[in-house]
Amino acid sequence: MAGTYSQIYIQVVFAVKGRQNLIGKQWQNELHKYISGIIKAKAQKPIIVNGVADHIHCFIGLRPVMPISDLVRDIKNNPSKFINEKNFIKGKFQWQEGYGAFSYSHSHIERVYNYIKAGRTSQEKNF
Repeated sequence: MAGTYSQIYIQVVFAVKGRQNLIGKQWQNELHKYISGIIKAKAQKPIIVNGVADHIHCFIGLRPVMPISDLVRDIKNNPSKFINEKNFIKGKFQWQEGYGAFSYSHSHIERVYNYIKAGRTSQEKNF
């Protein structure tokens, strides 16, 4: 789409099946980098990917040609295979069905980024 300009910022949140605490601290960063790579490979902009043991937040600069549902499908399917192939957990890893998607204006980027970045630390204090 030549001549198209957009500012679409979406936070996607999805959980481990049953909200189980399966995402291990020792491989969380590797998973987040893997998910960021999927987002980049789909020609989207990963602003930040972070999470805790039972869910993930992805903050994405979305191009208007990309349906959110298609992107989230790939973000969830490929890491599941990655986690299972690496044998990070005993048994089969799966994500919970569905996801949350929330849009933000350009003026909220820093606030959302900081929320997601701090999320791991603040949420771990609650456990």
